Amino acid sequence: MLAFRGSVTNESNQKSNQMEETARTQSKKNIGIIVGVVAFAVASVVAQQLFFKPASFDKAMMEAANELNKSCPLMVDQETRLDNAAAMPGNIFQYNYTLINYDQSELVTDTLRKYLEPGIINTIRTNPDLKIYRDNSVTMAYQYSDKKGVFLLKILVTPDQYK
Repeated sequence: MLAFRGSVTNESNQKSNQMEETARTQSKKNIGIIVGVVAFAVASVVAQQLFFKPASFDKAMMEAANELNKSCPLMVDQETRLDNAAAMPGNIFQYNYTLINYDQSELVTDTLRKYLEPGIINTIRTNPDLKIYRDNSVTMAYQYSDKKGVFLLKILVTPDQYK
């Protein structure tokens, strides 16, 4: 009988050990699942911030251009007319102007650039309405044409220039 009890005890111990091993294996699987779910959640948030936030800002830039275009053409001063604005690929917001009293032959574009660019950069740096563009590192483009619609120059102001 004693031998029989020892055999039952060994079987009991083996079953107990197997149950503990199964519990440890299940616990490891559960931990793996939890780690996987957490990693997926973190990856989803990161992906959303990287890929979907810019799309919503692109949409906001397009809406801003559309809203501004409802007022165009708009005289900025006696010489300059804002014809329209556009949200361009590559995080660029462009204003299209016409110098209504000048012909291309009457202007030196380098001189015009030297005259216009400092004021444009200062406006971008200080105008509260442009804060959202500064915060989102938008390149601002200012394209000028003469009174006949002939391209004169384009001034690009990058975030490095206005920050």
